[in-house]
This record gives sequence, structure tokens and C-alpha cells, in this order.
Amino acid sequence: MLYITGDIHGNQYKWITYIDPVLKENDILFVTGDFGFGFFDGMYDNENGFFDWIENRNYFVCFIDGNHENFEVLNALPIQKWNGGNVHFVRKNIIHLMRGEIYTIENHSFFVFGGGYSMDRIYRKEGISWWKEELPNQKEYFNAHMNLNLHQFKVDYVLTHSAPSESIFYLQTFRHFHIKNMEYEEVQLDTFLELLSKKIDYSHWYFGHFHVDLDIWKSQTALFNCIRNIFTNEIVQEWDFCDG
Repeated sequence: MLYITGDIHGNQYKWITYIDPVLKENDILFVTGDFGFGFFDGMYDNENGFFDWIENRNYFVCFIDGNHENFEVLNALPIQKWNGGNVHFVRKNIIHLMRGEIYTIENHSFFVFGGGYSMDRIYRKEGISWWKEELPNQKEYFNAHMNLNLHQFKVDYVLTHSAPSESIFYLQTFRHFHIKNMEYEEVQLDTFLELLSKKIDYSHWYFGHFHVDLDIWKSQTALFNCIRNIFTNEIVQEWDFCDG
């Protein structure tokens, strides 16, 4: 089975209590950013110990980066090929899907593009709890456009951390709950995703970042406190606490 969820933020309790029970051998869980790489020290073990435990669980975790990752360590990992695209292997079954890449998994194509802005950056320290690489650079934008062009801008699924700018506006305008605002520093990213949303022929688009669970327009779904079947969009597990 292929599943998808939103921001994890390195929360070991969330993983043990809600995520691990869903996943069986050879299942794949996609995480739409803020996996929390570099922030998994927690309730049960240090990060390396916890990743060792996941490695022995025999399922696969494929995460795109959000803004809550240690990019210094993540980007120092060797680049390898996996299912048609470039990746970083954290463990043999914990895989970072890199920005602008396209992968073929279970005969379906997946375009991914991570990155986001830390609106709480004022409370963080550069090189310790946030990194400027949280936002994409021009090489990554170019890589995305080049790979999509090779696929005639047609993929089955789009996985991003942030969202197209009009979709963010939709969430802010037509819903009666608070979500993260679109920050000025993130405008380039969200505008880029907006342009792609008008050009890509896709079946479904999933994103995290905004800490809501909601099906919105244009076959797009915001993810946070649930796991969904990626093909049917059915919720298979959900929880009701916020971990930031």
C-alpha cells in the first residue's frame, strides 16, 4: 500500500502511536515535508537510534523536505538514484525525495518539490534550528521545470510542502479557522507552485505546511493529522493533537 501524511516534526510519540501501527511490510509512507530530519531526538531514543528502529520495521518512508529539517546534514548525504529520480538515503528504507524530481512507483509518476519558510524563524538560530536552504534556489526551480518538460508536464501525483498561492488564498478566505499565512519570503515558491498548477496535468496534489486536514479545490488536499491512502484519498488513520 502507498500512504501519505503531513508534517511529522520529528515527533517520536506520533510515529509510535499513530503511524507505525498502520504500516505493514513493503508499504510506503510519503511525508509532505517537515519530516523533522535532525530533530528526531525525543521520547524514546536519539535520532540515530530511532532511525535504526524504523529501518528494522521493513516499510519505506519517503519524505520531501519542508522548512523543519537540518539541511546541513541532509544535503551532505550522497546523491543516489531511486525509481528514476535523485534521492538521499538516510537509511535503506528512509529516503529523502529531492526537489524537482520525478519518480515512478507502482506504475504511477510522482513529482515532488519541497521547501517552505519558517514563520517562527525569529525564535530559531541559523545553523542550529533553521537553515537558509529551507527555501528553494534557482537550480532547484530549473530542475523541476526541466524534469516536468521531459514528462510533457503530465504526472499522476504532485507532492509539495507548501501550496500554490491561489490554494493558500482559498484556505485563508473560505475557511473559518486559522492557518499559517503566506509569508512574503515564501511568495516566490508559492507563485512557482501556482504556475505549475496551471500547467501540470495531474490526478491529485497533496501538501502539508498549513497544519490543517482538508480536501480543497482542483483535486488538492492539505495534510496534517491524518494518514491517507494516496490512490483513493481515504483517511486510514487520524489523531487530534497539535505538535507545532
